[in-house]
Amino acid sequence: MWGVVFLILTISSQAAESHVIAVGGDKGVSPHQALEEIARIRLAHPLDPIEVVVADGTYLLDRPLVLESKHSGMGKMPVYWKAAAGARPVMSGGVRLKGFAPADKGTWQLRLPADVPVFDQLWINGRRAPRARHPNQGFLLMKSVTEVPLEKERARQTVQMSPQDLALLGSISPAEQASVQMLAYHKWDNTRRFLESMDPANGRLTTVGKAMKPWNRWDAHTGVVFENFHAALDQPGEWFVDDKRVLHYLPLAGETPDSVEVIAPRLSQLLRIQGTPEKPVTDHYWNGIRFLHAGWVCPPAGFEPQQAAASIEAVIQVDHAARLRFENCEIAHTGLYGIWFRQNCQHNVVRHCELHDLGAGGLRTGTMDLPAMPQQVSAFQTFDNNIITRTGNNFPCAVGVWIGHSGDNTISHNEVSHMPYTGISVGWRWGYDRSEAKRNRIEGNHIHHIGDGLLSDMGAVYTLGPSEGTIITGNHIHHVVSYTYGGWGLYNDEGSTGIVMENNLVHHTKSGGYHQHYGKENIIRNNILAFASEQQVQYTRAEKHLSFRFTGNIVLWEKGPLIGGGGWKQGLIDASKNLYWRMDGKDPGPLPGEKESRFANPHFTDAAGGDWTLTDDSPARAIGFAPFDWRKAGVYGTEEWKQRAGRQR
Repeated sequence: MWGVVFLILTISSQAAESHVIAVGGDKGVSPHQALEEIARIRLAHPLDPIEVVVADGTYLLDRPLVLESKHSGMGKMPVYWKAAAGARPVMSGGVRLKGFAPADKGTWQLRLPADVPVFDQLWINGRRAPRARHPNQGFLLMKSVTEVPLEKERARQTVQMSPQDLALLGSISPAEQASVQMLAYHKWDNTRRFLESMDPANGRLTTVGKAMKPWNRWDAHTGVVFENFHAALDQPGEWFVDDKRVLHYLPLAGETPDSVEVIAPRLSQLLRIQGTPEKPVTDHYWNGIRFLHAGWVCPPAGFEPQQAAASIEAVIQVDHAARLRFENCEIAHTGLYGIWFRQNCQHNVVRHCELHDLGAGGLRTGTMDLPAMPQQVSAFQTFDNNIITRTGNNFPCAVGVWIGHSGDNTISHNEVSHMPYTGISVGWRWGYDRSEAKRNRIEGNHIHHIGDGLLSDMGAVYTLGPSEGTIITGNHIHHVVSYTYGGWGLYNDEGSTGIVMENNLVHHTKSGGYHQHYGKENIIRNNILAFASEQQVQYTRAEKHLSFRFTGNIVLWEKGPLIGGGGWKQGLIDASKNLYWRMDGKDPGPLPGEKESRFANPHFTDAAGGDWTLTDDSPARAIGFAPFDWRKAGVYGTEEWKQRAGRQR
């Protein structure tokens, strides 16, 4: 014992030397060389701090940066990557394409060099250029679908559509057909397939893939988009690559071949942090670095439907790591998720980062499967003060922030907006079996413009499975629009248990401010739920236990019913001391079993104009409603940062 103490004192008494590695500039090394230098210094000086200063510029990576335990910092002696003063360096997985030549019908053409891999995304002058598609906006509709089983859970789907909708596909040659992709939107999922055969004149096409799930089949509500064929190249800004590896582009007004910056993705991931259970990666900080241009290529088998695109990895993929920090970074122009702390990750921080133009979603923690050992659960992540917007470009079913089997995380003061599916998703267990998504805190986020009318069955904040100790509080949620059913603000889905939702402002949703599918002992209190289009509160499945407590809330709406769903007559809830007001003064009556509630105008200062302050004479005070400041939700910091978030509204 004394020998161990003596050893620690001896090491701690040594003066630590600070090591500075310059990346870029006139005499600096490359990012990959910097990793080699970090490993060398770590081996010789395990307790010394290391600072990697990255000069301005774009660093075109030919392979991902890979961090292992040999690159770790230690406690107060981290490895610290930071942008040089005034710099905004870029780690890019892209390749610049040059040499466009004018072609017919106002298009440009470029034969791709042999060393440029196949790509499904393209960025031109900093914007994601849409791949040629039909239709240009929205989607077409299937009429009917029949399915014939094949071997190994595969099946052939024959889709019937309007011949008029498929007329544009009539010009596709057999060689070109192999490159055409079909994207199908169905309920909360999307499927991407290549076409096996097509008969546009008769409105028929076939695809082959996994058999459809009985709970989420393609049907007459399924939307369809076709991508990547010559006849669809009819809108300025679109592009496609033909079967001879020729890139075709229809330029925007004012663009010339010499004035455009065209970047195709060479890599799908930019940074992989790969520890092991025995040797995790620790104490590595990134500040002011931009991670741009990473793609995704549809495999020959396509992409099968999966809620939240949960199998899709991230541009920054992390396993077995602790005490990592990403601050003031940018992740953009991707084909995958942004950052995923997947297996055995604890006490990591993402703060003040901007994630936008993403192929999937933004931030993730935890796994889809329960870890074999509880100590391997990812936990204690902090995602704070980030902007996450314009996600789901390849995977519309992806979410802004995803928590799987992961607990004790804090998701706070983020701006989450403009995505086709759920904003923040907590939990990954259908029903009441074991879940590790406990004690998560979703606080002070501004979540808005969710859904875009593409998918269904979504929530700005969505929970799934037992989540005892989880608190969802102080969030400002608005403009949640689903395609058919299920555009909710706060959504307790299957098995949600032990969750508190309080002090949230939720308004202008499609299907209701709050919905519980089925769950147990959730508490919904002191919220403002306003101006939903269909009903205000929904409850679907009754069970023999207490489903939820709905107390001290203000519910304000213009027309239509107060409640929806089939759980109210037989379900067990505790509803008390709520304040309801329909703008035309028509009293719908209380919730079933309601006690001590009132029907009266809450007297907001100007709810229609966005001022949710209660006047001094508000009857909400009589039911014990505690006013809260909804304006504190969202990002904080400099005016420039807040304005950047505000531009997404």
